[in-house]
Amino acid sequence: MIDWWQIFANALWAGLPAVGFAMIFNVPRSTLPFCAFGGAFTYGLRELLLNFCSIELGTFIAATAIGIIGVFWSRRYIMPRPIYTIASIIPMIPGKYAYEMMISLVTISANGVTDELLAKFIENGLYAVSILFAIALGLVLPSLHYTKRKQPIL
Repeated sequence: MIDWWQIFANALWAGLPAVGFAMIFNVPRSTLPFCAFGGAFTYGLRELLLNFCSIELGTFIAATAIGIIGVFWSRRYIMPRPIYTIASIIPMIPGKYAYEMMISLVTISANGVTDELLAKFIENGLYAVSILFAIALGLVLPSLHYTKRKQPIL
């Protein structure tokens, strides 16, 4: 059963790092509510999708959704698309998997290789890389599709 209240609460909290990241990179103040909404939306959508699919696919769908919304916002408010989208995907960065991968690597370095440590290292590394790839691909695809050329290629 889906815990809607927990997903909603986590999504609201995910808006804070999106705004913090946006403030670090000096985005205009008028875009901060959009960054907060984007961070909450992407994280909440991914958490909702985790009940139905893998974390990689859920991340890809959430990143694609904010990519489409970011293209719309950038055209409507005449701002660059990364102002909205980059801050919005920050809550989806796979920090847990990257951290556990590095802990496994340090343990392998200190104590030697065991099958269990090597398996944890590879598994967490593949999760981290595939989630990062899903984020990147999800952000790029909408902007490629909605790009209008002013002159023909030839």
